Amino acid sequence: MDLRAELLKSIWYAFTALDVEKSGKVSKSQLKVLSHNLYTVLCIPHDPVALEEHFRDDDDGPVSSQGYMPYLNKYILDKVEEGAFVKENFDELCWTLTAKKNYKPDRNGNSVVSHQDAFKLWCLFNFLSEDKYPLVMVPDEVEYLLKKICTAMNVELNSCELEDYLSQEPQGQGGLTVWQFLDMVNSGRFLRGIEQEAISMAVEEVYQEVIEDVLKQARSSHGYLWKKGQLRRNWSERWFMLKPSVLSYYMSEERKEKKGSIALDKHCCVEVLPDRDGKRCMFCVKTASRTYEMSASDTRQRQEWTLAIQTAIRLQAEGKKSLHKDLKQKRREQREQREQRKAAKEEETQRLKQLQEEKERKLQELELLKEAQRQAEILLQEEEQRRRQQHEEMQRTLEIQLREAEQARASMQAEMVLKEAEAERQRKRILELEDMQERLQEALQQEVKARQDEEAVRYAQARLLAEEEEKLKQLMKLKEEQEEYIIKTQMEKQVLKQEMENKNKCLEEAQKQLEEVRVNRQRVDQDVMAAQRKLRQASTNVKHWNVQMNRLMHPIGPGDKRTNVSGGVFTGYQPLLSQRDSSLK
Repeated sequence: MDLRAELLKSIWYAFTALDVEKSGKVSKSQLKVLSHNLYTVLCIPHDPVALEEHFRDDDDGPVSSQGYMPYLNKYILDKVEEGAFVKENFDELCWTLTAKKNYKPDRNGNSVVSHQDAFKLWCLFNFLSEDKYPLVMVPDEVEYLLKKICTAMNVELNSCELEDYLSQEPQGQGGLTVWQFLDMVNSGRFLRGIEQEAISMAVEEVYQEVIEDVLKQARSSHGYLWKKGQLRRNWSERWFMLKPSVLSYYMSEERKEKKGSIALDKHCCVEVLPDRDGKRCMFCVKTASRTYEMSASDTRQRQEWTLAIQTAIRLQAEGKKSLHKDLKQKRREQREQREQRKAAKEEETQRLKQLQEEKERKLQELELLKEAQRQAEILLQEEEQRRRQQHEEMQRTLEIQLREAEQARASMQAEMVLKEAEAERQRKRILELEDMQERLQEALQQEVKARQDEEAVRYAQARLLAEEEEKLKQLMKLKEEQEEYIIKTQMEKQVLKQEMENKNKCLEEAQKQLEEVRVNRQRVDQDVMAAQRKLRQASTNVKHWNVQMNRLMHPIGPGDKRTNVSGGVFTGYQPLLSQRDSSLK
């Protein structure tokens, strides 16, 4: 934390203390007084007209903190030089302004800390607070500061009680304000049974360590350190105080008379020396120009001093000016890392929760898909059962039609056999009618043509029957393939579904072809019927000519019976038909 940020924290308290109405604005007259006091304590040449010139375009109304910041940066903070002023006086000025308005100790005088100790705690709070406004101190820093104070008094802090208090206390911006912190200390809840003088000494020690960067100083209870002189080489008792860049020594603990100092840098070192000259627990600090010998009261005190001086040398080597600024930065980084780990853990937990919800949702979807698949399988089985029944019914119908066709063909063959026998009997009769044959040639040619048409129709019918049998075989084959695909459906349902659709299309095409065959068969049957009609017409013509022939061959005599003329004519014409059929075959 640089000097500008430290000064801004104290000035913020002074500015808010002047904001009586809590509107975020302060009158120009009050800002003039504040600026004059800041010029004085910061040892900056005062420019009495700078504020008026800076706000000369503004009206006489109050000025906000944002409006005051440009003037503060340009005319005050930019001119501040570190080491040119006493920071404690600057802090006392800002504390005086803000404490008058905000600090409310016990009016009965029962406060745990004095007004001066409250000021030092306020400075410690500003040092350890976060770098954002309004200023607050996070619970970790509160616990750290209280532990430092309790350690200085050799008292152990009750962390559980502190956590209970912080959990009950309303916290703004994630921490305690300085006034909440002072109220907590004055409540005596964590420092009960301890005298105010001991608390003041502890606060002073922590203040010097944290604010004034005093890494180590001799305590009166442990005695002074002995230092060996350079010229007279005698041993003198001195009060030592260690800061990161210098080890100073005084005549007494009041630090009124400074006897000298040892400048520390990265080239210095501290070493433990053996006992000699009647002195024990000796150690020395070596610089580039001189070696300083010192003696502690006991081994523990020597170890504390050597470790503290080594720490100061290490800070100089690392280019750091303050131990506690470095420790504060490290604690802040650790808090940020904890927050990051916590946020990462919460994010991981949230992600795992989302993954679990996604998993449950997918499981539900999977169950729904399984249920839909089972329903689809049931529907598919029902559809297959229905199609199988339709195929069986169609097969039975085709078988019945085939049997009927076979019976019709058998009856036709039997009829043909009978006709052939009849034709054989009529052959002799045809020989007798050869003369008549020439006159009947034209009728016979018509009959022959009709018979040829009938034979062509029969041949077409036989071909269609063969095609019908082939289609039936294909239908049976498709049925077997379909049954095989039904078995494979349980293993590859999606693939079988597509294949079954293809087979169903083929089956539909086969059914269409079968229907076409049936239509062709009906057409052939119609052609057969037409040929039969022509045959009957030709037979009628033949009968007519046969009657005429009989009349010519058998003259009608007196008393002849004519009852069997028709039968005789038909009987006489049968050999002619048989001979014609034989010639056609």
